[in-house]
Amino acid sequence: MKHFIITSFLCLSAGFAQAGSSNLKKLETQNEARGWQAVGRLDIANSGFCSGTLIAPDLVLTAAHCVYDRTTGAAYKPKDFVFRAGLREGKAATERRIVGVAAHDGYVPMEPLSAKNVSHDLVLLQLSRPIPFSEMDPFALHTDVVKNGPVSVVSYGRGRADAQSRQRECQMMDRQENVLIFDCDVTYGSSGAPVFSHLNGRGRVVSVISGMTQINGKKVALGMYLPPLIADLKSQLRSTSYTPSIKSAPKVRRLGVGKRRNNTGAKFTKLSGS
Repeated sequence: MKHFIITSFLCLSAGFAQAGSSNLKKLETQNEARGWQAVGRLDIANSGFCSGTLIAPDLVLTAAHCVYDRTTGAAYKPKDFVFRAGLREGKAATERRIVGVAAHDGYVPMEPLSAKNVSHDLVLLQLSRPIPFSEMDPFALHTDVVKNGPVSVVSYGRGRADAQSRQRECQMMDRQENVLIFDCDVTYGSSGAPVFSHLNGRGRVVSVISGMTQINGKKVALGMYLPPLIADLKSQLRSTSYTPSIKSAPKVRRLGVGKRRNNTGAKFTKLSGS
């Protein structure tokens, strides 16, 4: 599939609905946020942010499109990023600069939303210093079979940039090859947010939010199947000794500033909220 088209998803039930899904809720208090501090806000060169997840003491997982300038397609430098773990009301549990970036080679910057790009829209970021386990527990990755059913999402987003929000339950509706389809509530800034399975105790990261589109008139979120990608990204970081491994973007037509469309990534939110 080169681009998403509605006929790609005909195997979804005709009665597509948000069955069992809960409302998105801001984590207002420290008690509510406890246990989710390894999800943080990735601030990007004073131009916006994405959501990201600590998956090892020194590694953050987020969407690949977050590490490219959205107007030029050029790769940001590692020094342009700050990961602010557990950010709530302007205060992070801890924060780190980034010293290494490995975006998956299968992702093409600024290409229109497509099955191929969504399925490769993943990046690993190397922190300047590990975050000790005594301070924060990284989230494990889901390595079992991915099935339709309940998941949850913790994210930042437009209008809620200074604190995490959690949708306690939303649904994985379908899998099309290596693209996962969710009815989770996402918006600009939610890119890179972790999707959690809850099969055995603490949540495990089953996917990362790449973008959003509409199916049968309903907004859905799109993510990727992780297992084929993680080993590739770790290998990239090792082989480059934590130097950037992001390829330059090809020259392609892009949307003008301020233009919107239905098939769009849940990408950047300006820190001002505009």
